[in-house]
Amino acid sequence: MSENADFAPAAVPGSQRQCPMPAPAAVDVTLLDLRGVRHAVDTVLDTFLAEKRRTESACHLPRETGEALHALLFSGGKRLRPLLCVLGWYAASGQEDITPVLHAAASLEMFHTFALIHDDVVDRSATRRGRPTLHRVLADLHRGARSQAQAEHLGISTAILIGDLALAWSDELFPTTCLTPAQLAAALPVVENMRTELMYGQYLDVVAAGRPTSDIERAMEIVRYKTAKYTVERPLHIGAALAGTAADTRSALSAFALPLGEAFQLRDDLLGVFGTLDTTGKSCMEDLRDGKHTVLLAHALQRADPVQRQALEKLVGDPGLDEGGAARIRDILIATGARDSVEHMITSRRERALRSLDTGPFPLAATDALRQIAYDTTTRVA
Repeated sequence: MSENADFAPAAVPGSQRQCPMPAPAAVDVTLLDLRGVRHAVDTVLDTFLAEKRRTESACHLPRETGEALHALLFSGGKRLRPLLCVLGWYAASGQEDITPVLHAAASLEMFHTFALIHDDVVDRSATRRGRPTLHRVLADLHRGARSQAQAEHLGISTAILIGDLALAWSDELFPTTCLTPAQLAAALPVVENMRTELMYGQYLDVVAAGRPTSDIERAMEIVRYKTAKYTVERPLHIGAALAGTAADTRSALSAFALPLGEAFQLRDDLLGVFGTLDTTGKSCMEDLRDGKHTVLLAHALQRADPVQRQALEKLVGDPGLDEGGAARIRDILIATGARDSVEHMITSRRERALRSLDTGPFPLAATDALRQIAYDTTTRVA
């Protein structure tokens, strides 16, 4: 995945466009109704894509391009990053009008769509949210007129390009013309950091795949950059930066975000092995076949006896791994106590995040919403 787009104010694509129309304000901001925020973000995204389909410039794009992005954007994502961006705004300012931050929040979801598309290509994933991944859909679209190899190559190539388009459109969604110079100076460096940190984390993840070791700290470094900062900390920081935040507020947000973000990814690692396709929308074989270097596997390798270690080294990372082999890996993860250890890490990090809210300088509604997200993201089954 490439994130070469320059996010300096003068270079943001679409910086001369008109300020976006305000999104619907049917959000109970006193209680910070998260469902209402999700709906408002969805409205921004849907309106943006409809405008792209309508305008003359978009008519030069194949129809399936916009349809593919719309289908992926509205295929059941949690909207976690937009929600946290809005909560960062509210936590820092307490302002009930969240309209100024909604387009920035929506831009994070568009950026996340770019990341998912490229991530699925890199991981050769077959499913996403219970549906075929974009590169598989596009391969099937062209399979009738081409050989299987040609169709698969075309699917990968066009998916990468649509991912690039989502990256460019995430820039357009960020409301640069609606923000003051002070807001831009505060927020855009955070966006730049988020992008760089994600790419660094993804790079570490890709390089380590296929060669899992007992190095827990290395696995945690991947967790921090691939997920904790990207998914939780930076969205909160972006919203807070747009609100105009003091340093102590930003530090308080990090105290909540980093342990929660780590717990979120640790839960994801467990679901990637012990979940089911029906609940997670992804095969529980993919991470094992790819040999992802996770904290879960690092714990198991640290504690495995010679027979267990030999089995893990043989089975993990085998692209032909079958259900019998996967079951053997799961048995070892349980027998070594690795699964229980990761569950304990999730609980302890969630509790640390929740304790930070006891002293955080946030409005009560923001604190309550952050507590709800902490529980939802760490106890989820998908």
